[in-house]
Amino acid sequence: MAEWTFLTNHAHVLVCLFDDESLRVRDIADRVGITERAVVRILGELVEGGYLEKFRDGRRNTYRILREQPLRHPLESAHTVGDLLDSVAD
Repeated sequence: MAEWTFLTNHAHVLVCLFDDESLRVRDIADRVGITERAVVRILGELVEGGYLEKFRDGRRNTYRILREQPLRHPLESAHTVGDLLDSVAD
């Protein structure tokens, strides 16, 4: 398998949450192939960047993707997170 992919780990985390916003950090880490610590960092960055909303549900966190947010790079800024997810997620 190739050592690089077209999407970043940030995008992979969003794809996982698109499938199930209640996934645990452990489940996301397993699916993406990164550490739980990396997932926690990415989730924090996505919340801080305005791409996710975080909700506390008992002892667990759940997340809501803010689909209307534009992609960050100038080449893709005319498109939203929702556009990306609609094109790559199941």
